[in-house]
Formats: sequence, C-alpha cells, structure tokens
Amino acid sequence: MSSFTHLDTQGNPSMVDVGAKKVTLRTAIAKSILVLDEQIMAQFGQNDIQSKKGPVFQTAIIAGVMAAKKTGELIPLCHPLGLDNCQISIRINEKNEVEVICKASLTAKTGVEMEALVGASMAALTIYDMCKAMSHNIVIKETRLIEKTGGKRDFKLED
Repeated sequence: MSSFTHLDTQGNPSMVDVGAKKVTLRTAIAKSILVLDEQIMAQFGQNDIQSKKGPVFQTAIIAGVMAAKKTGELIPLCHPLGLDNCQISIRINEKNEVEVICKASLTAKTGVEMEALVGASMAALTIYDMCKAMSHNIVIKETRLIEKTGGKRDFKLED
C-alpha cells in the first residue's frame, strides 16, 4: 500500500516536492453528475436552462473554469498551477441527469487532477445555486476522476 504523499516522516502536513520530477504534458478529466427534479428539467431548452439569474449551464462553465484556475488557493497542499487549458462541457445524459465534464491540461512537473475535480465540482455547485429557487430537490450524486495522463501512472476509469 502506498503512503500518503502529503505527510512528512513525523506525520505533519507537507507539500510534495516536485522539484526533481520531469516536465511533461499532464491532462485530467473529471465528471460530476447532478439529478434535477422534473420541474427544473422542464425548463431545459436550447441546450441550457434559463433562470432568473441567467443561462445556467453557461454560467456554470465559467464558474468551473474560474475555480479550476484557483485550485491551489482552495486546497491547502496543492501546487499553484498555470493551466494551459480548461474546458467544461455540460449535457443531459441518457438517464436524464446533468453531466458536467471538466478537462484540464498543462505542461508541468505535477498533475492536474485536482484542478479537473474542482472545476467539475464548482460547475455542479453553480447549477445547484442557480436552480435552487425552483426546487431544493437537487442531488450532486457523483464527482470523480475519469482519466489522467502524463504523470508517473496514467489512469482511466473502466466503465
């Protein structure tokens, strides 16, 4: 079993030293899934939900990108990273759930999975915030890493 990388030999919190690692292209994809009640889903049209606060999905995309860029400020031991790219897509899946996908990438010594996870999470939370006036019957049921490449170990979620 691997040890926790963010603890020093005395068990104290410690930022991982990436100084000796190679610079490589790093990518990560994360997904959040929301279940919205029928009253909210009935508002769906033209690839977005229109609320009194504005277009829900478009706003969530912007919030997700903004959050991904601030991951190092939000999670205490994350390295501050300058992302090369961050793309968020939102769609209704075959189960009538809202799927938020965040793909982040950069060329660096450390990975971007936390940035992808934060981006997907914040986009999901923004959808919740913009739709809660219609109903609090909203569930963010899953946020998970789907894929990462470019580090010591690549990862891809098996379906």
